[in-house]
Amino acid sequence: MDQNTVILNEEKLASYPQQPHGGELINRVLTGKERTEALERAKQLPMIMVDLEAVITLEMIATGVLSPNEGFMIEADYKSVLTKGRLTNGVVWPVPLSFAPTGDRNKQIIKSLSVGDEVALADETKEPVAILKLDDIFHYDREFRAKHLFETTDRNHPGVDSIYRRMGDTALGGPIQLLRRVHWGPFESLRMEPKDTWKLFYEDKKFQSVGGFITGANPLHRGHEYIHRNALEEMDGLFVQPLVEMAKREYTRHEFRMLSYRSVLDTYYPKERTLLAPLRVTYIFAGPREAVLHALIMKNYGCTHALIGRDHAGIGDFYDKYASHTIFDTFTQDELGIDIRLFHEVFYCTRCDNPATEQTCPHDERYRINISGTGIRELLRYGILPPKEIVRPESARIAMQGVQPKGVDDNGLAIAPVGKTIKSIFPYYLHSTRIGGPKRKKALEVEELTIEDLEEAIMDVRANADRIYKDIFGEFSYVSDTRRTVQADWVAGARESIHHQQEMVVEYLEEKVDKALDKASDEFMYQDKGEAERELEVAKRIFNDIPSPLRSEELEYRTWNPLPYKRYRGNDEEA
Repeated sequence: MDQNTVILNEEKLASYPQQPHGGELINRVLTGKERTEALERAKQLPMIMVDLEAVITLEMIATGVLSPNEGFMIEADYKSVLTKGRLTNGVVWPVPLSFAPTGDRNKQIIKSLSVGDEVALADETKEPVAILKLDDIFHYDREFRAKHLFETTDRNHPGVDSIYRRMGDTALGGPIQLLRRVHWGPFESLRMEPKDTWKLFYEDKKFQSVGGFITGANPLHRGHEYIHRNALEEMDGLFVQPLVEMAKREYTRHEFRMLSYRSVLDTYYPKERTLLAPLRVTYIFAGPREAVLHALIMKNYGCTHALIGRDHAGIGDFYDKYASHTIFDTFTQDELGIDIRLFHEVFYCTRCDNPATEQTCPHDERYRINISGTGIRELLRYGILPPKEIVRPESARIAMQGVQPKGVDDNGLAIAPVGKTIKSIFPYYLHSTRIGGPKRKKALEVEELTIEDLEEAIMDVRANADRIYKDIFGEFSYVSDTRRTVQADWVAGARESIHHQQEMVVEYLEEKVDKALDKASDEFMYQDKGEAERELEVAKRIFNDIPSPLRSEELEYRTWNPLPYKRYRGNDEEA
């Protein structure tokens, strides 16, 4: 959208079904004469170089995505957020917005600064992006931040690692003014800022409710779709925002993730009610608190509802399975100001023939195909299209092109152990011979699984996943349809043949029993009467086990009400 065409009227904003967090949609983007003057002033100011993550955060602050924050936090707010999850004025805010530049040159500049000064922030082009007015300068304790924000100081946690890798020893706090937006590359034409979405939702489309959904490193899968469809049954609109920055290189590249979303939304979603826009946000907040942050970002974009999945912003095994749900117990609905909708882990149940959760499905994992984002990425890396039950081929085909690095190791394996990938998607495989099938005599161990096991699981699911419910329906329909013309005639014909054949077997054995001797002359070559009788008994039971060949004339008994049909049509003349 044209960044200069949308101006939100405060009075009109107040009439919308949602309000920005803190009551005001922050706008720190300079335009016109004010911007021209600030650009000239910035040339005379001390300059600090910032990385891409800082540039993204500056844009988020300036355009209102992180309302009510007007800049980087002063120490009091910074510590209050870390220890209480709130700003000092009591407004809920889950993550600190801090700025502690690294680099020898930046450190020299920082030493020369005092509270009240202004400093220009420049990106890699060495051109100013923003001006920061200093309200506070304070010591930045990386361990303190990691422990309170992520509940761990383990560098294997990407958020913790980011703190130690990119943050310096001194933090600068104060409001910012954005001098220029950076170009979003392939996403520039899709860029939407809060001022755009508020108008789109409530002026152009006249929505009264919008469900927001922020998603990270994975292509769109059927678990996402399950959540979206539930929301669209209740809400006027759905706003989907894939994150398009700062994903690990092992993930699907963000351009391809965005395109995979567009492909599925264009094909399977109501176009007038489903909106897609990239969200350029850093990953430095990853963890349960990020779920709260994303809810407030959705609110600032105008969404009335936040849709939160089971592992929203999850990081491996650092947190409880539903930590992104339970964290919302810390805050009240009124404090958050957005309706939080929490969804349990979604899997595909082949017995239900539907995506489902533990809340809705009674069947065990023998029938399940799990929807694991990590497992799906590994299948794509192997060059295998995931089962259609968990990822639409329209999504997976495009996403597969964006999984990098593409290759596997010297042993033909991808990033995660192949056994872990199998267990994550095909939980039945360790215990059952096939999906919905019998138990193995001995359960398989994850460590012993090979790429051949993965191939076998894939081929099994492709062949049988959609057969389970289809076969069940086939049995139900065969014994239920009274209009037999909708059933295959050859099935009844086959059953009649089996009946006739087994009838012949029984007749033969009855004659055999009648002539059998009470005692055989050679028990290894001939049967005595007792054994022949047992043989006949088995044959008769087999005859009784043969399904009936149902024909129309055999089902006339099912019409038990002889009342003429025209009586139901209101015609009593011949009653």
